[in-house]
Amino acid sequence: MTTLLIISLLAAFCGILYALLCAGWVMRQHIGAKAVLKPYLAIFEGAMAFMKIQYAVISLVGAAIFIILWFTPHFGHLTALGFLLGSLCSGLSGLIGMNLSVRANVRTATAAQQGLFPALKLACRAGSVTGFLVGGLALAALCGFYLLLNIQHGQGTIVLHPLAGLGFGASLISIFARLGGGIFTKAADVGADLAGKLEQGIPEDDPRNPGVIADNVGDNVGDCAGMAADVFESFVVTLVAAMLVAASIYPGDFFAQQYPLALGAVGIFAGLLGTQIIFWMPARPLTALTAGVFFSVIISAAGFYVLSVYLIPDNASYTGISLFYTTLVGLAAGVGMVVSTNYYTSTEFAPVQRIAQASQSGHATNIITGLAVGLKSTVVPMLVIIAGISAAYMLNGVYGIAIATVSLLALTPVVISIDAFGPVTDNAGGIAEMAGLDEQVRAVTDKLDAVGNTSKALTKIFAIGSAGLAALVLFVAYKMEFGVEMNRLHFILDNPYVLGGLFTGSLLPFVFSGLAFDAVGKSASHLVTEVRRQFQEYPDILTNQRKPDYASAVSMMTKASIRNMIIPGSIPVLVPLAVVFIWAPLVSKSSAALMLGGILVGAVGSGMVIAIFLSTGGAAWDNAKKYIESGHLGGKGTLAHQAAITGDTVGDPCKDTAGPAINPMLKVLSLVALLLVPFLL
Repeated sequence: MTTLLIISLLAAFCGILYALLCAGWVMRQHIGAKAVLKPYLAIFEGAMAFMKIQYAVISLVGAAIFIILWFTPHFGHLTALGFLLGSLCSGLSGLIGMNLSVRANVRTATAAQQGLFPALKLACRAGSVTGFLVGGLALAALCGFYLLLNIQHGQGTIVLHPLAGLGFGASLISIFARLGGGIFTKAADVGADLAGKLEQGIPEDDPRNPGVIADNVGDNVGDCAGMAADVFESFVVTLVAAMLVAASIYPGDFFAQQYPLALGAVGIFAGLLGTQIIFWMPARPLTALTAGVFFSVIISAAGFYVLSVYLIPDNASYTGISLFYTTLVGLAAGVGMVVSTNYYTSTEFAPVQRIAQASQSGHATNIITGLAVGLKSTVVPMLVIIAGISAAYMLNGVYGIAIATVSLLALTPVVISIDAFGPVTDNAGGIAEMAGLDEQVRAVTDKLDAVGNTSKALTKIFAIGSAGLAALVLFVAYKMEFGVEMNRLHFILDNPYVLGGLFTGSLLPFVFSGLAFDAVGKSASHLVTEVRRQFQEYPDILTNQRKPDYASAVSMMTKASIRNMIIPGSIPVLVPLAVVFIWAPLVSKSSAALMLGGILVGAVGSGMVIAIFLSTGGAAWDNAKKYIESGHLGGKGTLAHQAAITGDTVGDPCKDTAGPAINPMLKVLSLVALLLVPFLL
């Protein structure tokens, strides 16, 4: 076993151990009085019921794919085992992270009674469980599977399809978890807001609202479990793509193949130190969280230097110092995207305040201004990505792009830690409201919730940027898989098959997003109807003389989200299958290969832009509402507040359903195409 693998396995162990220690610390905190236990138990039971049904459906789909992979000679047993391992680890990271998040919600609400810092500390510790569990499990799975492949095929040899199978397993779980959870959380959120805040004028998270428990359940199954599976998949697929490119460009060079794993290890160690700085700035939560990320970037850069210069031997193709410069390109791209997203989504800057001010003129101007902010927010992240791709390619070619992407994803543990902070504080505020805790408690949770919205937006842009870069690297791996056949595959725009694929691929993210929006809209309509029914049939609910039927709303949302996630989740699997098994027999295998390659490029191009637009714009709408609710422009109950609520309901499915779900869609599409290459040879 090499030094690089030893470092990687040690980091994976440390990450998982730290996650378990944080989980133990969170569970030892005071759970609170009887008043907070009732809403907490309702949220916990609803979340677990949803996860049980969702993962039962996903397991059936996964089992069918596993059987196909196992018994198809083109794939083989190792590819099937890789798929199984990726699926299990992805699902496990989401389930454990969500379970702890739900248990931390009530404890954070209780801690908020003591002030801002105790609540911040507890929510951050809870977020760290998800962040470091995702990083540790991903690295452990990849290292273990890599060792298995070397045992099977010899030192330094990587078989392409088994690694792609592992990435495909993680991606498939991710897309359904992101979609199912995203549909649930945003349909419940929108439905509860429309029927409660707008129609009845009752506060957000008011216990009289029959949809309020479903809303809080959605925060956990979408923003925590779905997000954990999403970023686990991003981390795994990025490392897999880099290792596959290394195996193709530098066959037999196990340093090049293991270097991405070691970069991930450095990221875990840096995150362990970086997250601790958060507790040094208790008065400014957003500054503290941002400082934790930037401190991790600095430590990562130092670790990358030591790793690259002292542990990677120079050769004719690359040098340790050139690899180090390439990692800095990835870190710089991450910092650029974080700064841009922070500007467009924080309540402290002009874009969010401009949406809030536009709300004074009514609902339409809020929507128009929010769209303008979201569209303009795509410019800087895309320019940063373009500059990063160019710089990395000049330093180390295609392998350099892969390494820059890995160095960006190496920040996964700390970034996910501050992302998981968001749903914990959001639910804590809901529990505080439903339990009737002091107004000062809600002020603490609202402040942390606004910070959580920005941190979640940062994570989404982080995932989107890495998804685009990883998909680009996977496209290179797709081309290289053809071997000598690649010489007759010319991906040029005057080829009708390439151009047709490009247009088809550009279309897919729009169709996918449209189906996701449609699912949220239909499900939200059902919840609005249910909430209205309960208010009409039992008017004493509004006078607190009768308890709403929360279980009915949760059950309705569960069925709707599971049913509606199937079609959009199947698109990135069915499209490559259609090209290979329907289109190829009509034309030729080489023509189908060109079209499929065009689809991959088109999907990445349009998918990254629309994902940034949806995620950043949605977060800006949400925080514009919170900006008004904090006392600006007249505060709650004004016409501006009502318009901001409308903007928030439009932004919710943008930032938490369609936008982030595009990430795994792009990678599932690429990995399925990669797995199907043998059928085109």
